[in-house]
Amino acid sequence: MQVEALFEQLKKDFHSKLHFLNDKPEETIDSTLRACWLTASGFPVSAEEAIKQELPGLTEMQTDMLYSFIQKRMNNVPLAHITGRQNFMNLELLSDKRALIPRKETEILGREALRISLDLARKKKVVRVMDICCGAGNLGLAIANYNPASIVFATDLSKEAVELTIDNISFLNLSQQVCALQGNLFEAFEKKEHYGNTDIVICNPPYISSAKVLKMNTEISDYEPALAFDGGMFGTKVIQRLITEAPKFLTNNGWLLFEVGLGQGEFMMELCKRTDCYHTVKPVSDTQGNIRVIVAQKDFKE
Repeated sequence: MQVEALFEQLKKDFHSKLHFLNDKPEETIDSTLRACWLTASGFPVSAEEAIKQELPGLTEMQTDMLYSFIQKRMNNVPLAHITGRQNFMNLELLSDKRALIPRKETEILGREALRISLDLARKKKVVRVMDICCGAGNLGLAIANYNPASIVFATDLSKEAVELTIDNISFLNLSQQVCALQGNLFEAFEKKEHYGNTDIVICNPPYISSAKVLKMNTEISDYEPALAFDGGMFGTKVIQRLITEAPKFLTNNGWLLFEVGLGQGEFMMELCKRTDCYHTVKPVSDTQGNIRVIVAQKDFKE
């Protein structure tokens, strides 16, 4: 069967059998089948990249592999774990069970942090960035990739996540700009060289309440680490520590940026203000008007 005919047949056969999560808007019937097809052909790509590529012809063995991938997807295995790829801010990254699959919504945080880093790069030769709760390393790696003046220090509590970040550093050839260490929040960087010397702290923390984590779709709960989601009883445990500990590492007028869950924005802004460590606290919203990122600038101290 010719490529186009087979692809249309697959769409017809599996259209009602494949289901998609709202937090992965890039995954559609077209992009999913294309990503599985290209991966079966020996060219693994993310859903976002797959829609840009021509579909090659498949051997009989590759066709069997394609059907096995589709079956896995029907069984709720995340597409990023089938292809081993996920796109973030137009970067293809390695993705597997070791860390959270980067989401499109986190690009709001990534773009804002990148904008600030590029602005700082006009004023100084080196922009020092910390990526806390780095997961797959997507935030820090995106900044490093698009801002040659940046040096990124990434860390995560999970040993497996740090290993995936290190793999992605190699995958993107960014070892000259990015290093990753295991630690609890800032633990890995409790050194004099880091105190008051970081221009930007960026973080996509776990912010879902423990009770809600238990009710997650099995595509998430069975395949992505709970550590990446569980923010404690109220979903604020890690963020509260982040807000109070970041100033120790930030330069005067340095920036803290972090993602928040739906409905958490106003409360998190108030937490920042209560510390008296930040002179500017502002929200960044998504296209629906929901606050998804908090940006706080450290007070200048003489």
